[in-house]
Amino acid sequence: MAEETREFLRATFDARAELYDSARPEYPAALFDALIETTGIRPGDHLLEIGCATGKATGPLARRGFRITCVELGHALAAVARKRLAAFPQVEVLEGAFESWEPRAQDDSFALVFAATSWHWIDPAVRYQRAHALLRRGGHLAFWSALHVFPMGGDPFFRELQDVYDEINEGLPPGAVWPRPGELAEQTADIEASGLFDVIHVRHFDWERVYDAEGYIELLNTFSGHLTMADRQRERLYGEIRRRLGERPGATLRRHWGAVLHVARRRAHAGYGPGPAASSGQVPMVS
Repeated sequence: MAEETREFLRATFDARAELYDSARPEYPAALFDALIETTGIRPGDHLLEIGCATGKATGPLARRGFRITCVELGHALAAVARKRLAAFPQVEVLEGAFESWEPRAQDDSFALVFAATSWHWIDPAVRYQRAHALLRRGGHLAFWSALHVFPMGGDPFFRELQDVYDEINEGLPPGAVWPRPGELAEQTADIEASGLFDVIHVRHFDWERVYDAEGYIELLNTFSGHLTMADRQRERLYGEIRRRLGERPGATLRRHWGAVLHVARRRAHAGYGPGPAASSGQVPMVS
């Protein structure tokens, strides 16, 4: 993704901060259990979250007793996060871009730097170096994203809807994949190529949510690709979603979510590699 495109798209979510909070899914508790077990972090440890959005991943870790500093690019997203996390005095939400954020004098080094559905928005030229510099000796980097997966026997609605995406010139590119649970692309090579971290854990998670038409449209309205569509495109697409779901018994669809938890330990003596490896694979209808 070109830098200009990434910078533009990652700023689109701020205009839908309240909707993002209500429509985006929660992450499974087992993911946080695995993160804690793998890294060995303990209540009271200081964590740094990159791009917390409205605090979907912050809350579960705050409830487990961790001290968390969040760096969020969007002003409106940060405001929603502060409101959502107000019950946790050990959580602080700061505004700014992770690429240029500097810890304050009172900030100690962090036991964990983590990113939930935000790592791919960070400049790949600096993200590993920045995380490495902010971590304490033996600290960990962790990231994952909530993406769409398509299990055997899953809902056919999404494939059936592709004719509408094609009609509005938003169809999938040639070679796009429909990953099943456990088939999402892993970024082990990208991490190792940085020369700064050793991958110690990679695990796939999947879960299901049921949506009615309005709930699914609200979800789509938090995806950068849909936020940047022309009004006529969204009207055509959303009209078809309402019509087609209205003809179904129960008027709902089942969407399966997947996430790949990556955990890597900070190397004490960095052995710089050739740079971030190119990512591969495309996932339809995600952001």
